[in-house]
This record gives sequence, C-alpha cells and structure tokens, in this order.
Amino acid sequence: MTKNGRSMTEGAPWKHILLFCLPLLAGSVLQQLYNTADTVIVGNFTGEKALAAVGTTNSMVFLFLAVAFGFSAGNGVLISQHYGAKEMDCVRRDGISGILFLGILGGIGAITGILFSKLIFTKLVAVPEEILQETLLYFRIYSLGLVFQFLYNGLSAVLRGIGDSAATLYFLLLASILNILLDLWFVAGLQWGVAGAAHATNISQGCSVVAAWIYMHKKYNVFRYGLRDLQLEKDVVKETCRIGWPIALQLVFVALGITLIQRAVNSFGQVMTAAFTVGQRLEMYLHLPCNALMTTLATYTGQNVGAGRIDRIRPGVRQGVLLSFVLTAVLSGILFAFSRKIPEYFALGPEAAGYGTRYLQTVSASVLILSLYVPLFGVFQGTRHAGISSITALCALSLRVGVTYLWKDGPLFGESIIWWNGFFGFGLGCILSFAYYGSNLWQRNAMNRIRNR
Repeated sequence: MTKNGRSMTEGAPWKHILLFCLPLLAGSVLQQLYNTADTVIVGNFTGEKALAAVGTTNSMVFLFLAVAFGFSAGNGVLISQHYGAKEMDCVRRDGISGILFLGILGGIGAITGILFSKLIFTKLVAVPEEILQETLLYFRIYSLGLVFQFLYNGLSAVLRGIGDSAATLYFLLLASILNILLDLWFVAGLQWGVAGAAHATNISQGCSVVAAWIYMHKKYNVFRYGLRDLQLEKDVVKETCRIGWPIALQLVFVALGITLIQRAVNSFGQVMTAAFTVGQRLEMYLHLPCNALMTTLATYTGQNVGAGRIDRIRPGVRQGVLLSFVLTAVLSGILFAFSRKIPEYFALGPEAAGYGTRYLQTVSASVLILSLYVPLFGVFQGTRHAGISSITALCALSLRVGVTYLWKDGPLFGESIIWWNGFFGFGLGCILSFAYYGSNLWQRNAMNRIRNR
C-alpha cells in the first residue's frame, strides 16, 4: 500500500481480492469476538435473564447499523469510482461530505433509538415482560453511541474506497481490546450489568473513531481537512444516497426480517431467547467471509468501472465467490464440530444449551448457500445497480419469515423452524442473484456509464 492507496485495476484479480479481503475479514472477526465477549461476560456475570435482554436488542441494533453501512457503502462506491478514474479532487470532496452526512444520520439515529425504544420493544419485538426493563436500559444507553457507529462506518468507507482495507483492522483491534477490558471492569468488576456492557461498547467505538480520523489525516494528503473544508456538498450527498439507499434498504429488509423472527423466538419464552442470542452471535462468524467478499467486490468493481476495465470484473467474481465458499466451509466445519461444547461457555441451562446446539448444527449447513450469492451483491453495488440486492433480500427474508410463522406451532418443524428457515430463504436468494448476474444487465449499465463519462 502506498500513501495514495491501492489500485485494483491492473494485475491478477485474485491477488487484489485476497489482499483487500483478508484485513476486512480479520477486522470483522475481531468485531464479532468482542460482541461474543459481551455475551460471554454478561451471561457469566449477570445470568441468563440479562443475556436474553441484551440478545433481544440484536435485530434493532442491526437495523440502525444497516442504515449506517448502506449509506457509507454508497459513499465508498462513489469514492472508488473517482479513485479508479484518478479524479482526486472528487475523492477529497466525496470523503468529507460522506463523513459529515453519516455523522448527521448517527445523531438522528441516537434520538430515534432513545425516544421510541419502549414502543419498538413492546409492540414490534414483543419482548417478554420479565426482561423488558433491562432490554430498554441497554438499548437506550447503546443508542447514545450510535453517532460513533455511523462516523466509524463513514471513515472506514472512505479508506476502503481508495483500497486501504488494512486500516480498518487496526481500529477494530483497538476497539475490541478496549471493549473487552471495559466489559470486565464495568460488568464483572463494578457490577453495572447490562448498562456496563452498553457503556463499554460506546466508549470503545468512540476511541476507534478518533483513531481512524487521526490515521486518515496523517496518512493521506488528500484527506487532510481543515475547518474550511468541513462542508457538506449537496451533490455528493445526493449521489451517495442514490447509490447507498438500495444497499441500506437491502440490509433494512434483513433487519426487519430478523426482528420478526426474534418476535417468534420470544413467543417460546426466555430459555429460547437466550439460546437464540448465543446461536445468532455465533452464526455471524459464518457470515463474515461472504460479507467481506461483498465489500471487496464492490470496491474492486467500482475501481475497474472507473478505469474502464469491465473485462476484469467476471474473473474477479469467479475467484471471489470461490474464496467465499471455501472460507465459509472451513468455519462451518469448525462450528459444527464444537456445537455441543460451545453453549457451555455462555452459562446456558441444559434446555437452552440443547436448543443452541441444534441451531448451530443446522446453520453450519444452510450458510453455505448464502456464501455463494452474497458476494454478487458487491458487483451490483460497484456498478450502481444495487436495487437487485434489495429485491433479493426482501424476497429471501419474506420467505424465511413466512415459513417461520407458518410452521412454528405445527408438527412438521415446531420451534426448530427458527434455525431451518435459512435453507428456504438462502436458496431463493441464490436463485435470484445468479439469474440476475447471468442476465448481464449490470454489465450493460456499467458500460453505459463509461461511454457517457
């Protein structure tokens, strides 16, 4: 990596994809590790009730972060295309406008989360009464830190757009270590319970934002902003929204689907909610390779579209999808092998541990389908054709939710549909994604943009 970032427009595609993807993947693993540490520490030091309270907020946390990631990804695509075309003045302007815009969205998210938390968790998520107060306490404190979460996503997208994915690993390492230490201090030491876990997350995320800004300012001349440069360019925000809203919408659909599944989980009681919390946290590890390859292919595609190298995209897609499947298969095998032992580390009771084991064993297989098609979303994003990702996500989640509510109380699946629903949704998503990829509509869109430049 040079001080100008990394170009993906020349050389073997798989090398660029691998070098860009590995830091992203390592950073995502770190992020999941400190999320898992939250769960382990809360479960062991405050009990199964508090664990269920924190876990039942996952879907709404994901909903807010979906907005952050979607619009930051839109800004990242914009930056990558201008970077591929070597338009550095545009890269500079895109960067600061994107960061400021994400900060504003984070402030709006924080206010929304605090004001509407009770309505959300009583009416939409249907949290059991016995864990409602702890759920609200955790989520309201967590919401205060949403501005840090949004700013971090904005800063990360800027760096990814110029090919510097390694930097995000440094910041996530800092946040992970600090979060675990603060968890131990606040939850285990000071006995602050779920409030301590929320405070630890907010403080560690705030520190990563400061570190990311300092790094970006010192490392790259193009991102050395003074006070006069802190301006929100309307045309950049408009273009960021145009590219980012389908990405955000895709993730919002996923979040809403998970929320409805969480509601079904809650109907089975606190034991199932605690088991689902553990299972879902561990399932997220299996999603990391395909999500990292999606982000990688978005930058790879964006830079090559900007440079007019459409011919490089398909070879990169083949290699990226293969890498996604192999990495996911390795992680799935490990999780399946230890599926009976893992629930013990979260201090689950025997019944909850049984649910957790069956959950892990089932998703270890279903997630292999997901690994095949999610990287294609990056191609659609990089060609500013991300609407298909939203449609696919909506269809897949609708099917998952539909079969969950259809069979959760019946003799065919019962409560096990909570973890079997992935086969239905992921299967449909795979069919739709590859059908659209094979249609070449995304490629025609990219070629038209090059001709009209």
